[in-house]
Amino acid sequence: MRKSLLMVLLSLWMGTQAMAQQNHPITGRVLDAATGDGLPGVTVVVKNTTIGTGTDGTGNFSLSVPDNATLVLSYVGYITETISVGDKTTLSVKLKTDQKALDEVVVIGYGEVKKSDVTGSIVSVNPEDIKKTPSANVMESLQGRLPGVDITRSSGATGAGVNVTVRGNRSLTANNGPLFVVDGVQYTSIQDINPNDIQSMEVLKDAASTAIYGSRGANGVIIVTTKRGAAGKTRVSVNSYIGQTEAIYYPHVNDGTGYIAQKREANRTTGLWSSPADDAKIFTPADAATIAAGGTGYNWPSLFLKKGTQQEHQVGVSGGSEKTKFYTSFDFYNEQGILRMDNLNRYSLRFNIDQAINDKVKIGLQNQLTYFNQNARRDPLNIANKIDPLGAPYDENGNVVVFPNNGKDINPLSDEVAGNYQNNARTTRTFTTAYVDYQIVPGLSLRSNLGLTLSNSRTGIYLGSNTVDRAGSVPLSSYGTQYDTNWSWENILNYTKTFGDHSLTVTGITSLLTFNTETSRAQGANQLLASQLYYALGNASQQLGINSAYQNSKLISFAGRVQYNYKSRYLVTLTGREDGSSKLAAGNKWAFFPSAAVAWRIIEEDFMKDISVLSDLKLRTSYGIAGNYDIPPYSSQSVLTRIPFGYGETSAPGYAFSSRIGNNALGWELSGTANIGLDFAFLQNRLSGSVDVYQTNAGIKNWITGEEGGLLLNRFLPMTSGVGYITQNIGKTQNRGIELGLNARVIDKQDFKWNVQASWFKNQEKIVSLATEANDIANGWFIGSPTRVFYDYEKIGIWQTAEADLAKTFGQKPGQIKVKDQDGDGKITPADRKILGSALPKWNASFSNDFSYKGFDLSLQWFARYGQMLNYEYNQIFDPQGIENSSKQDYWTPENPTNSYPRPDASVSKSSMQYFSTLSYRDGSYLKLRAVTLGYNIPAAFLQKFSMSSVRVYVQGKNLATFSHIKDYDPERAAAAVAGPPSTGLTNASAAPSNTAALSNPIPRVLTAGININF
Repeated sequence: MRKSLLMVLLSLWMGTQAMAQQNHPITGRVLDAATGDGLPGVTVVVKNTTIGTGTDGTGNFSLSVPDNATLVLSYVGYITETISVGDKTTLSVKLKTDQKALDEVVVIGYGEVKKSDVTGSIVSVNPEDIKKTPSANVMESLQGRLPGVDITRSSGATGAGVNVTVRGNRSLTANNGPLFVVDGVQYTSIQDINPNDIQSMEVLKDAASTAIYGSRGANGVIIVTTKRGAAGKTRVSVNSYIGQTEAIYYPHVNDGTGYIAQKREANRTTGLWSSPADDAKIFTPADAATIAAGGTGYNWPSLFLKKGTQQEHQVGVSGGSEKTKFYTSFDFYNEQGILRMDNLNRYSLRFNIDQAINDKVKIGLQNQLTYFNQNARRDPLNIANKIDPLGAPYDENGNVVVFPNNGKDINPLSDEVAGNYQNNARTTRTFTTAYVDYQIVPGLSLRSNLGLTLSNSRTGIYLGSNTVDRAGSVPLSSYGTQYDTNWSWENILNYTKTFGDHSLTVTGITSLLTFNTETSRAQGANQLLASQLYYALGNASQQLGINSAYQNSKLISFAGRVQYNYKSRYLVTLTGREDGSSKLAAGNKWAFFPSAAVAWRIIEEDFMKDISVLSDLKLRTSYGIAGNYDIPPYSSQSVLTRIPFGYGETSAPGYAFSSRIGNNALGWELSGTANIGLDFAFLQNRLSGSVDVYQTNAGIKNWITGEEGGLLLNRFLPMTSGVGYITQNIGKTQNRGIELGLNARVIDKQDFKWNVQASWFKNQEKIVSLATEANDIANGWFIGSPTRVFYDYEKIGIWQTAEADLAKTFGQKPGQIKVKDQDGDGKITPADRKILGSALPKWNASFSNDFSYKGFDLSLQWFARYGQMLNYEYNQIFDPQGIENSSKQDYWTPENPTNSYPRPDASVSKSSMQYFSTLSYRDGSYLKLRAVTLGYNIPAAFLQKFSMSSVRVYVQGKNLATFSHIKDYDPERAAAAVAGPPSTGLTNASAAPSNTAALSNPIPRVLTAGININF
């Protein structure tokens, strides 16, 4: 026994000695190659093992390693080094700074520069950020990730667009959206571009960056570059996802019990009802029978809201040789909305090819073909929310009751009866760009771009007799077409020269853009056969009408830019562009737009070399002038319109001026923007970011001609003029703001990484002056206030019983809405209205966390808007008479002396109720969990068996949670109202007031599962 134990101990000792002989200690120090300073926290790992350590505060490390080991040294912001140890016992390793982040190429207008040499306010979009939130519209994928860019979805309908503004609204009536440039050509339909086809995206925000686009860039520029092929092995990518949509936030109106209680209270107020014995006086026999039977009625909105689906499948192929490179892709997107009869199919095909003819000449094509087939439906929820909930939607045989409630309302389910309703739109868009690039001599090149956009759309609508829109009238059919032909021709001459520490780039541009639109529309009523829909309008026996129109405009431009660089330390960019627009009046068609930008890379100065905590520091400043001419063509001309006219029983053509009269002095809307920015990075780019402060004054004078460049406003004229309005250059606005963007590599280990992105921006806009130097109350424009405000009486509660005498002095009584007497004169007049708030947020913010552990990745994105006010449609669904159903409200009764809502009163309709509009205003601030994504990358060793290079599977949730002051509602849905006219409280009530935070088409939650495959 002792002998056996001795042998075991001897074997263990010999094994230990053998292991000791296979390892030997090594010490070393890791230094910054540029400064020679020791680097703390460098990860030192034996390759293909878990043996490792980290350097101490002075860069030293010690480790026991196997013979002939290979060490991998990595540190954030530095290039990873691989060192063979051999039999060495000491090492000294110098790590070089990873300049990739600074040397990345940023696409600017008509050119490219290194990121470190950018002088303007430009945000580069990481293509990976686009992929993190798959969406039919690429801009929706970037919501909250771009400082200074406000992106909101307009509704939850299929194919709904997004609202995009860069640094606020400048114009009051002209377009405020940014310019999109795709592959060097201006393109309006960004929803056509598949996110998987995008190679890079840049957002140009300040005037110094956008001035190269002149008037077209007045509201910011978003440059999109699609993918190109590469020489070598042909690569195939497959991106696919499928998901479910659901309206998780939707406020419900009264059920049957609530409806009964409110109707009883409304009639108790007038003395018609005092107990259930009086129900027969106020309810229909059918409703009374339902109540007597103990029925609870129906939840009408729930009959329409359902779960929808989204799916997208894309295949991309790229490859080529040294001279010929290609990229092609096919994409299919399908969405079934949360309302029946709301669906979309989108098909897109892209083909890009680049061909080198010789060493000096290169040609190429970028082509995209997109086809939309969309069915839309009229919003049924407006009626569903108001309809008497005691009425049955179906009869005993399961058929739709067309006119429930004794015929007061048509059943919105009638639209869903087969053959009753159709609204179908089909659109085909072709986007083609061809270029020739000629290297004249070294440093001098000429590029010519020819772009063509063709759009052909058709919309057919059939409304049967028993539909919501016709409500028993004869059927109505319409057929409309629109054909757009837009083409551009641009030539770019570029010269680059480096001499010593100096570099110079000079760019010259000529540009011609044309825009042509042809429209036609035919309509007919009393179609003989419903099956013919809108295809046989000649068979219609009533209201047959045909209309057609044509619009044409052109823009001619000449531009130049000079970029100077000294030691990558001092940077100057000077730009000038002159535009001529056919939309403006003779003598005012041309305008010149100059800009200047200066940047100082402080980090390159000698006095910064000893400040190792900073890895980048750059100060930027710029000023530029931009213009806007985005108004309808022929606004400078007076046009005629046909009017009905006759002599007795004989009809004759009659003509009069249209509602808009021409302005033969119409000119450019000009704006000047000053910007100061600071780019910074700490701890070898572990923490990086930028901050920008800017001010834009719109409506300034032309500094060359001295002519007014006021806002393009539609000025209303007195009725005695015989016309409605005229477009003039009047008024001024101002935007001031601050933007902050941060990126932090919190943890960057080999197996575990944690990255944080945050952005915050505040834009304060105000109207500086208007046509008469006074407030324009009719339009809702107020000097010193934002462009979209709510101007109304200020509700301060409900008159209470103890205040009966005081209420009487104001002509009111307890239970009615109490508003503030602003001027204290003892009466309420229109002068007591005030600006209650703005539809625009005071600030926006986002916060994203991206984690990865080995093959797993997790992304969470939060998005917030603070300080916006809503005109909430749900609060307007309150019928004080109790005739229609109402939103659930805490209304006043003698037993419930609330200050929330007034007492129901059967003798007062909401259209006649004093100050009814004051009930709708709500704080619309919200915080949203925008997206959560969990993914897994299948190990490469396993994929090699199937000739795959990478496979990632993921699940994602979008719009998962929203936190706000409004229950069961997503305030983002109100974003579409910002584009509407302001709310001025000119009437006591309105069924659909302006700037309404709508209930129709709620934004859904989306749960998806997807896969990304690369071969």
